[in-house]
Amino acid sequence: MGVRLLLGVLNICLINICLNSLRIILSEDFLHTTFGKGGPEVFRLGLSATTRPGKETVYKAIDEGVNFFFAYGFDRHMTSVLKDVFKRNREKYFLATGNYNLLITHTDVRKTLERRLRKLGTDYIDVFLFLGVMKEKQFPESVKEELIKLREEGKVKRVGMSCHDRKFVGRMADEGRLNAFMMRYNAAHRGAEEDIFPHLAKHDPWVISYTATCWGFLIRRPKSWPDDERIPDAGMCYRFVLSNPHVDVCLNAPSNMQQLKDNLAAVRRGPLNEEDLEFMKKFGDVVHHTRKWFM
Repeated sequence: MGVRLLLGVLNICLINICLNSLRIILSEDFLHTTFGKGGPEVFRLGLSATTRPGKETVYKAIDEGVNFFFAYGFDRHMTSVLKDVFKRNREKYFLATGNYNLLITHTDVRKTLERRLRKLGTDYIDVFLFLGVMKEKQFPESVKEELIKLREEGKVKRVGMSCHDRKFVGRMADEGRLNAFMMRYNAAHRGAEEDIFPHLAKHDPWVISYTATCWGFLIRRPKSWPDDERIPDAGMCYRFVLSNPHVDVCLNAPSNMQQLKDNLAAVRRGPLNEEDLEFMKKFGDVVHHTRKWFM
Protein backbone atom coordinates (compact mmCIF):
# COMPACT_ATOMS: atom_id res chain seq x y z
CA MET A 1 0.00 0.00 0.00
CA GLY A 2 2.87 2.32 0.86
CA VAL A 3 4.56 1.60 -2.50
CA ARG A 4 1.35 2.36 -4.41
CA LEU A 5 0.94 5.61 -2.52
CA LEU A 6 4.55 6.57 -3.30
CA LEU A 7 4.06 5.76 -6.99
CA GLY A 8 0.90 7.81 -7.01
CA VAL A 9 2.69 10.80 -5.52
CA LEU A 10 5.53 10.43 -8.06
CA ASN A 11 3.02 10.29 -10.92
CA ILE A 12 1.36 13.47 -9.71
CA CYS A 13 4.74 15.18 -9.46
CA LEU A 14 5.66 14.10 -12.99
CA ILE A 15 2.32 15.33 -14.31
CA ASN A 16 2.82 18.70 -12.62
CA ILE A 17 6.34 18.97 -14.06
CA CYS A 18 5.01 18.20 -17.54
CA LEU A 19 2.18 20.71 -17.18
CA ASN A 20 4.58 23.41 -16.01
CA SER A 21 6.91 22.67 -18.94
CA LEU A 22 3.96 22.87 -21.31
CA ARG A 23 2.89 26.19 -19.77
CA ILE A 24 6.38 27.60 -20.33
CA ILE A 25 6.45 26.41 -23.93
CA LEU A 26 3.01 27.85 -24.60
CA SER A 27 4.02 31.08 -22.91
CA GLU A 28 7.09 31.47 -25.12
CA ASP A 29 5.10 30.80 -28.29
CA PHE A 30 2.43 33.15 -27.01
CA LEU A 31 4.85 36.08 -26.92
CA HIS A 32 6.37 35.67 -30.38
CA THR A 33 5.48 34.96 -33.97
CA THR A 34 7.40 35.20 -37.23
CA PHE A 35 7.07 37.70 -40.05
CA GLY A 36 5.98 35.07 -42.56
CA LYS A 37 6.90 31.38 -42.50
CA GLY A 38 10.52 31.03 -41.48
CA GLY A 39 10.84 34.81 -41.19
CA PRO A 40 12.36 36.89 -38.39
CA GLU A 41 10.83 36.87 -34.92
CA VAL A 42 8.23 39.46 -33.93
CA PHE A 43 7.04 40.28 -30.41
CA ARG A 44 3.26 39.91 -30.48
CA LEU A 45 2.40 42.98 -28.41
CA GLY A 46 2.92 45.83 -30.84
CA LEU A 47 3.16 49.52 -30.00
CA SER A 48 1.21 52.55 -31.20
CA ALA A 49 2.08 56.05 -29.97
CA THR A 50 -1.13 57.84 -30.94
CA THR A 51 -1.66 58.69 -27.26
CA ARG A 52 1.70 60.52 -27.20
CA PRO A 53 3.36 58.53 -24.39
CA GLY A 54 6.73 60.23 -24.87
CA LYS A 55 9.87 59.21 -26.74
CA GLU A 56 11.32 57.61 -23.63
CA THR A 57 8.35 55.21 -23.53
CA VAL A 58 8.98 54.14 -27.14
CA TYR A 59 12.67 53.58 -26.37
CA LYS A 60 11.70 51.60 -23.26
CA ALA A 61 9.43 49.38 -25.35
CA ILE A 62 12.33 48.66 -27.68
CA ASP A 63 14.60 47.86 -24.73
CA GLU A 64 11.94 45.40 -23.50
CA GLY A 65 11.89 43.54 -26.82
CA VAL A 66 8.96 45.21 -28.60
CA ASN A 67 9.80 45.34 -32.31
CA PHE A 68 6.47 45.85 -34.11
CA PHE A 69 5.15 49.40 -34.43
CA PHE A 70 2.18 51.17 -35.97
CA ALA A 71 2.53 54.84 -36.86
CA TYR A 72 0.62 57.58 -38.62
CA GLY A 73 2.63 60.28 -40.31
CA PHE A 74 1.92 62.73 -37.49
CA ASP A 75 3.09 60.42 -34.65
CA ARG A 76 6.31 62.32 -33.92
CA HIS A 77 6.95 60.47 -30.66
CA MET A 78 7.09 57.27 -32.69
CA THR A 79 8.59 58.41 -35.99
CA SER A 80 11.52 60.25 -34.45
CA VAL A 81 12.53 57.20 -32.39
CA LEU A 82 12.12 54.82 -35.31
CA LYS A 83 14.20 57.03 -37.57
CA ASP A 84 16.94 56.83 -34.95
CA VAL A 85 16.87 53.04 -34.42
CA PHE A 86 16.42 52.32 -38.14
CA LYS A 87 19.96 53.63 -38.63
CA ARG A 88 21.13 50.52 -36.81
CA ASN A 89 19.91 47.03 -37.67
CA ARG A 90 16.81 48.06 -39.68
CA GLU A 91 15.74 44.46 -40.29
CA LYS A 92 15.20 43.95 -36.56
CA TYR A 93 12.18 46.28 -36.50
CA PHE A 94 8.78 46.06 -38.20
CA LEU A 95 6.61 49.03 -39.07
CA ALA A 96 2.98 49.21 -40.19
CA THR A 97 1.66 52.47 -41.58
CA GLY A 98 -0.52 53.54 -44.49
CA ASN A 99 -2.53 56.13 -46.34
CA TYR A 100 -5.97 57.32 -45.33
CA ASN A 101 -9.42 56.62 -46.64
CA LEU A 102 -11.28 59.93 -46.27
CA LEU A 103 -14.71 58.40 -47.01
CA ILE A 104 -15.47 60.50 -50.10
CA THR A 105 -11.86 60.42 -51.36
CA HIS A 106 -8.45 59.19 -50.19
CA THR A 107 -4.86 60.30 -49.96
CA ASP A 108 -2.48 59.26 -52.74
CA VAL A 109 -1.04 55.80 -52.02
CA ARG A 110 2.37 56.24 -53.63
CA LYS A 111 2.95 59.81 -52.46
CA THR A 112 2.04 58.85 -48.90
CA LEU A 113 4.48 55.95 -48.98
CA GLU A 114 7.28 58.14 -50.34
CA ARG A 115 6.68 60.69 -47.55
CA ARG A 116 6.87 57.95 -44.90
CA LEU A 117 10.09 56.58 -46.37
CA ARG A 118 11.71 60.02 -46.25
CA LYS A 119 10.36 60.79 -42.79
CA LEU A 120 11.70 57.55 -41.35
CA GLY A 121 14.95 57.41 -43.30
CA THR A 122 14.31 53.91 -44.64
CA ASP A 123 14.01 52.41 -48.10
CA TYR A 124 11.12 50.04 -47.34
CA ILE A 125 8.03 49.66 -45.13
CA ASP A 126 7.14 46.27 -43.66
CA VAL A 127 3.33 46.62 -43.78
CA PHE A 128 1.55 49.33 -45.78
CA LEU A 129 -2.21 49.58 -45.31
CA PHE A 130 -5.14 51.45 -46.79
CA LEU A 131 -6.55 52.75 -43.52
CA GLY A 132 -10.11 53.26 -42.33
CA VAL A 133 -12.17 51.31 -44.84
CA MET A 134 -15.78 51.28 -43.64
CA LYS A 135 -17.38 49.49 -46.59
CA GLU A 136 -16.32 47.70 -49.76
CA LYS A 137 -16.93 50.57 -52.17
CA GLN A 138 -14.36 52.69 -50.29
CA PHE A 139 -11.56 50.34 -51.39
CA PRO A 140 -11.47 50.76 -55.19
CA GLU A 141 -9.59 48.47 -57.54
CA SER A 142 -7.16 51.27 -58.41
CA VAL A 143 -5.98 51.43 -54.77
CA LYS A 144 -5.55 47.64 -54.60
CA GLU A 145 -3.51 47.64 -57.80
CA GLU A 146 -1.27 50.47 -56.59
CA LEU A 147 -0.61 48.67 -53.28
CA ILE A 148 0.30 45.47 -55.10
CA LYS A 149 2.57 47.38 -57.48
CA LEU A 150 4.43 48.89 -54.51
CA ARG A 151 4.92 45.42 -53.06
CA GLU A 152 6.23 44.13 -56.40
CA GLU A 153 8.69 47.04 -56.49
CA GLY A 154 10.05 46.01 -53.09
CA LYS A 155 9.12 49.27 -51.38
CA VAL A 156 6.78 47.41 -49.04
CA LYS A 157 6.82 43.79 -47.88
CA ARG A 158 3.13 43.33 -47.10
CA VAL A 159 0.10 45.29 -48.23
CA GLY A 160 -3.46 45.33 -46.99
CA MET A 161 -6.15 47.39 -45.32
CA SER A 162 -7.68 48.23 -41.98
CA CYS A 163 -11.40 47.67 -42.23
CA HIS A 164 -14.59 47.60 -40.15
CA ASP A 165 -16.52 45.47 -42.67
CA ARG A 166 -15.61 41.99 -41.46
CA LYS A 167 -17.31 40.06 -44.23
CA PHE A 168 -15.43 42.13 -46.82
CA VAL A 169 -12.15 41.35 -45.04
CA GLY A 170 -13.06 37.66 -45.15
CA ARG A 171 -13.64 37.83 -48.91
CA MET A 172 -10.36 39.69 -49.46
CA ALA A 173 -8.51 37.10 -47.36
CA ASP A 174 -10.03 34.35 -49.52
CA GLU A 175 -8.94 36.19 -52.67
CA GLY A 176 -5.33 36.30 -51.53
CA ARG A 177 -4.12 39.47 -53.28
CA LEU A 178 -3.52 41.28 -49.98
CA ASN A 179 -1.27 39.74 -47.34
CA ALA A 180 -2.01 41.88 -44.28
CA PHE A 181 -5.19 42.95 -42.49
CA MET A 182 -5.70 45.21 -39.50
CA MET A 183 -8.99 44.80 -37.69
CA ARG A 184 -10.86 45.42 -34.49
CA TYR A 185 -10.93 42.34 -32.27
CA ASN A 186 -11.61 42.17 -28.54
CA ALA A 187 -13.85 40.43 -26.01
CA ALA A 188 -16.79 42.68 -26.95
CA HIS A 189 -16.23 42.43 -30.72
CA ARG A 190 -15.61 38.78 -31.56
CA GLY A 191 -17.26 38.70 -34.98
CA ALA A 192 -13.88 38.13 -36.66
CA GLU A 193 -13.98 34.59 -35.26
CA GLU A 194 -16.78 33.80 -37.74
CA ASP A 195 -16.31 36.33 -40.54
CA ILE A 196 -12.51 36.54 -40.93
CA PHE A 197 -10.46 33.90 -39.13
CA PRO A 198 -11.92 30.90 -41.02
CA HIS A 199 -10.73 32.51 -44.28
CA LEU A 200 -7.06 32.93 -43.31
CA ALA A 201 -5.66 29.44 -43.79
CA LYS A 202 -5.56 29.44 -47.60
CA HIS A 203 -3.16 32.39 -48.03
CA ASP A 204 -1.92 32.99 -44.46
CA PRO A 205 -2.05 36.82 -44.37
CA TRP A 206 -0.72 38.74 -41.39
CA VAL A 207 -3.36 39.81 -38.84
CA ILE A 208 -2.92 42.94 -36.74
CA SER A 209 -5.59 43.75 -34.16
CA TYR A 210 -6.29 46.96 -32.31
CA THR A 211 -8.52 48.36 -29.53
CA ALA A 212 -8.15 45.32 -27.28
CA THR A 213 -9.86 47.31 -24.52
CA CYS A 214 -12.75 48.37 -26.80
CA TRP A 215 -11.77 52.03 -26.43
CA GLY A 216 -11.66 51.55 -22.67
CA PHE A 217 -15.17 50.15 -22.25
CA LEU A 218 -13.82 46.70 -21.34
CA ILE A 219 -12.02 48.08 -18.29
CA ARG A 220 -15.01 50.03 -16.94
CA ARG A 221 -17.93 48.63 -14.99
CA PRO A 222 -21.18 48.64 -16.97
CA LYS A 223 -24.21 49.79 -15.02
CA SER A 224 -25.75 46.34 -15.32
CA TRP A 225 -22.65 44.55 -14.00
CA PRO A 226 -22.90 43.54 -10.30
CA ASP A 227 -20.83 45.62 -7.89
CA ASP A 228 -19.35 42.53 -6.27
CA GLU A 229 -18.13 41.03 -9.58
CA ARG A 230 -14.62 41.64 -10.88
CA ILE A 231 -13.95 43.60 -14.07
CA PRO A 232 -11.00 43.10 -16.45
CA ASP A 233 -7.88 45.20 -16.46
CA ALA A 234 -6.05 46.19 -19.65
CA GLY A 235 -3.64 43.30 -19.32
CA MET A 236 -6.46 40.74 -19.43
CA CYS A 237 -7.79 42.41 -22.56
CA TYR A 238 -4.45 42.06 -24.36
CA ARG A 239 -4.05 38.49 -23.18
CA PHE A 240 -7.56 37.67 -24.41
CA VAL A 241 -6.73 38.88 -27.92
CA LEU A 242 -3.32 37.20 -28.04
CA SER A 243 -4.80 33.94 -26.75
CA ASN A 244 -6.34 33.63 -30.21
CA PRO A 245 -3.65 32.11 -32.47
CA HIS A 246 -5.11 33.80 -35.57
CA VAL A 247 -3.89 37.18 -34.29
CA ASP A 248 -0.24 37.79 -35.11
CA VAL A 249 0.15 41.14 -33.35
CA CYS A 250 -2.09 43.08 -30.98
CA LEU A 251 -1.38 46.80 -30.74
CA ASN A 252 -1.24 48.56 -27.41
CA ALA A 253 -1.27 52.35 -27.08
CA PRO A 254 -0.09 53.27 -23.56
CA SER A 255 -0.43 56.86 -22.44
CA ASN A 256 2.69 56.71 -20.29
CA MET A 257 5.63 54.58 -19.21
CA GLN A 258 3.78 52.84 -16.37
CA GLN A 259 0.97 51.66 -18.63
CA LEU A 260 3.54 50.20 -21.01
CA LYS A 261 5.25 48.35 -18.15
CA ASP A 262 1.90 47.03 -16.88
CA ASN A 263 0.88 45.79 -20.34
CA LEU A 264 4.21 44.03 -20.90
CA ALA A 265 4.09 42.41 -17.47
CA ALA A 266 0.58 41.16 -18.19
CA VAL A 267 1.28 39.52 -21.56
CA ARG A 268 4.37 37.85 -20.14
CA ARG A 269 2.02 35.86 -17.91
CA GLY A 270 0.98 33.98 -21.03
CA PRO A 271 -2.42 33.05 -22.44
CA LEU A 272 -5.60 33.24 -20.37
CA ASN A 273 -6.87 30.02 -18.86
CA GLU A 274 -10.31 28.69 -19.82
CA GLU A 275 -12.01 30.22 -16.80
CA ASP A 276 -10.67 33.70 -17.59
CA LEU A 277 -11.47 33.33 -21.30
CA GLU A 278 -15.08 32.55 -20.45
CA PHE A 279 -15.20 35.46 -18.00
CA MET A 280 -13.90 37.82 -20.70
CA LYS A 281 -16.51 36.62 -23.18
CA LYS A 282 -19.30 37.03 -20.64
CA PHE A 283 -18.13 40.52 -19.71
CA GLY A 284 -17.58 41.37 -23.37
CA ASP A 285 -21.14 40.38 -24.23
CA VAL A 286 -22.46 42.78 -21.60
CA VAL A 287 -20.28 45.59 -22.95
CA HIS A 288 -21.33 44.85 -26.52
CA HIS A 289 -25.00 44.90 -25.57
CA THR A 290 -24.53 48.15 -23.66
CA ARG A 291 -22.46 49.84 -26.37
CA LYS A 292 -23.89 48.26 -29.52
CA TRP A 293 -24.34 51.75 -31.02
CA PHE A 294 -20.57 52.27 -30.84
CA MET A 295 -19.34 50.95 -34.19
